[in-house]
Amino acid sequence: MICCKEINDYLEYYEKCPNCFNTERKLLIENIVKPTLLRDDVFFDENTYYKCLRFVERWYYKLFPYQKFVYAFVFMYKEDVPIFRTFIVVEGRGNGKDGFIIPLLHFLTTQYYGVENYNIDIVATSEGQASDSYNIACDVLKSNENIMKKYFYWNFEYFINKITKSRFRFNTSNAATKDGKKSGAVLFNEYHAYLTDKNIKVYQGGLGKVKHGRIFIITSNGDVRDGPLDELLESCKKILESGNNQLRYFPFICKLDNLEEVDNPDSWIKANPSYEYLPELRDAILIDYLEQKERPSKRSEFLCKRMNLPAERDELVVTSWQNILKASYSDVDKKVERSLVYRKMQPAIIGIDFASLNDFASVGILTKNGDELQWRQYTVICSSNKFFRDIKFPFENIGTSGFEDFCVVDTPVINEELIINWAISKFSDYDIKKIILDNYRYQLIKKSFQEKNVSVESKDNPNGLVRMIRYPASIAAIVGPKLEILFETGNLNIGNSAIMRWSINNTCMKKKKDGNTYFEKVEPKLRKNDPFMAMICALSGVELLEEKIEYAYI
Repeated sequence: MICCKEINDYLEYYEKCPNCFNTERKLLIENIVKPTLLRDDVFFDENTYYKCLRFVERWYYKLFPYQKFVYAFVFMYKEDVPIFRTFIVVEGRGNGKDGFIIPLLHFLTTQYYGVENYNIDIVATSEGQASDSYNIACDVLKSNENIMKKYFYWNFEYFINKITKSRFRFNTSNAATKDGKKSGAVLFNEYHAYLTDKNIKVYQGGLGKVKHGRIFIITSNGDVRDGPLDELLESCKKILESGNNQLRYFPFICKLDNLEEVDNPDSWIKANPSYEYLPELRDAILIDYLEQKERPSKRSEFLCKRMNLPAERDELVVTSWQNILKASYSDVDKKVERSLVYRKMQPAIIGIDFASLNDFASVGILTKNGDELQWRQYTVICSSNKFFRDIKFPFENIGTSGFEDFCVVDTPVINEELIINWAISKFSDYDIKKIILDNYRYQLIKKSFQEKNVSVESKDNPNGLVRMIRYPASIAAIVGPKLEILFETGNLNIGNSAIMRWSINNTCMKKKKDGNTYFEKVEPKLRKNDPFMAMICALSGVELLEEKIEYAYI
């Protein structure tokens, strides 16, 4: 059995104070750590581990017990191959994630570690984030220049150990220019900000050319759903629960276990392992907590960034992320897409949301299969919108699974014909009962439909197809309760649509002073919800989907 004071101290702390540990860290200890310590084929390089601790605490700062604990597993090998290839550290904001990892990576470039050309690449979605991480190490070099210049050369972009020739550098996440790197270790900073794994794969592809290849991921949670972080956390969950760790992950995930713990300061340590050592962190979290109690608009950020509970946990949002996944998949864990049951000329309602001519426009079709409502949509996005590049949705995945129901147009405005033609194309397959939209672009859409001989509903023509919602403010009060039941019972089927999931997650329900509820975007400029609002338009006429049964008596 592997014995080490720092590991034993942390395990004793775990036994004495289990309430300080969230479920994920308990599973890490029981299903990953303890079995690893009992293996007789694992070599713990204790000598190099203690060299690392001495290096870090001399040149940087004293490490906390949990940091020493994680460091130890970096130096465990089987036949000179690291037992753990990927270290995932998820902590609340302010816990010192950079200060946790950067000193370790600095050590790995030194002669004390002893691997030549062990290059370290720091990657982040912005140059500022990557350079901030690099500067933690660079500042140590500059502050101790008389000694460090004997062993290191440095500039504003990288430093090199003169003995091992190992290079420590920061990078932006522009994958197109990064092929061919020979990294010993890669650090992905603030992983929650990545929209796709395109850039991640490029840097991971550089591993394997130098021995002891490792990946380090440090992050808090964020508001990007369905992205690389959610996929990573799902993989970690399976590993932690089963103990089957062929991916060789070391997931050190710190978060609250449930929303009820938010109001219990004694539970905050679950998401913030530095909480008991940093008085300034305790004070900052308390202030943020009190502020979000007074200003509900800050609650989502507090839950995400401080407590690592996904933003959709906020009680104002339409539904939980788990419910959204259930609407897409019949088996969420295996990502089995919910199928669409189609019958020729079955009753259907088309919903349209077309708020801005140079932003998003969505159209979709709603059908009924037993108790289940089926929704399939199509969205047109205008790339000339000034906020387009800042929108946190992976448009570049277009055409791949889950990203097949939208298009991006490079035109000054969206041509309404794209929406109109999509709707009319359904006439030959479905019995369209209504085409429903709100009053914002109604006159434009109405005219286009009339030009194509599609009738418009009016007082004189109640059977017309195109219906305008005359009182949009009342829709949430009418549709909201129905929608809540559909999500909770699993009777809403949206198919494998990433943009639909994103759109639902971008929507919250709020109350006016008069007590009436209404739908609103979580963030007005970048969190779009047009596909969701198109579905709401269709749901407002859901009673039209009831098929009348006519009996013939003989």
